[in-house]
Amino acid sequence: MLAPRAGDHVLDATLGGGGHAHALLAHIAPRGRLIGLDLDRRELARTSARLREAGFESDVFVSRHASFADLPSVLTDAGGSRADLVLVDLGVSAMQLDDPSRGFHYKGVGPLDLRMDQGSGAETAAALIDRLDVDTLAALLEANADEPHAVLVARLLKDGRVTTTHALERSVRTGLTGAYAGITKAAVKLSVRRTMQALRIAVNDELTALDRLLDALPLCLAPGGRVAILTFHSGEDRRVKKAFQAGHRSGLYSSIAREAIRAQKDETFADRRAASAKLRWAVRSQRG
Repeated sequence: MLAPRAGDHVLDATLGGGGHAHALLAHIAPRGRLIGLDLDRRELARTSARLREAGFESDVFVSRHASFADLPSVLTDAGGSRADLVLVDLGVSAMQLDDPSRGFHYKGVGPLDLRMDQGSGAETAAALIDRLDVDTLAALLEANADEPHAVLVARLLKDGRVTTTHALERSVRTGLTGAYAGITKAAVKLSVRRTMQALRIAVNDELTALDRLLDALPLCLAPGGRVAILTFHSGEDRRVKKAFQAGHRSGLYSSIAREAIRAQKDETFADRRAASAKLRWAVRSQRG
């Protein structure tokens, strides 16, 4: 959908491991330029180094430690030109999931952190759980992950005083299994995943950042510019869908995805993490 061409000005708003950026750079070089943003300082440095080693110098690739919500200021700092292409992948990167010290997954023993930027001074997920009461925590779980057992899970987290990923998994698993005799292991695992997702979204204020991005996008895209956004849960997808529909009705976008594009069976077989991905796109109208 993005159809990158030589000379395009591209924004990869979630650089991550650089897979998308590498593919885009191969098409826009040598006259194009890609700006890669990421909140994760550690992975940003590693990915930037890998792309440099692949031959993409500063004339074609630059990285910025920034949130995708800061797209307008990033473009201003880069000279003020609008982007021909914008790519936003809202999923957690594989490096973050596979590093137990980050606390993004319960398979490894680690602190219940979940911060994208560990140097930001923001509170960890463990601190958030400790600060909120059961009702507020339950509302957070429902809003950020559509968790059907939100009240019970919130009570389990508060009673368990969880501070590690393993403690969270154990509290939710044993609590749900004890409360619902017929609940399946698969359903319990989903609740654990949804709980960690909801906490991660809250810790990093991800939905507020997404709303800011969607508001700013039309002003960041050149006439005819294209944007593609990958979401991984219904709250994100609803926001993108409604923003694109509103922009299309008002004439800001000349065309948009009528339906979300889902991963195919062969894609999910190759990478199970793609199973919940949804892609939506929009094209900026030619008028200013």
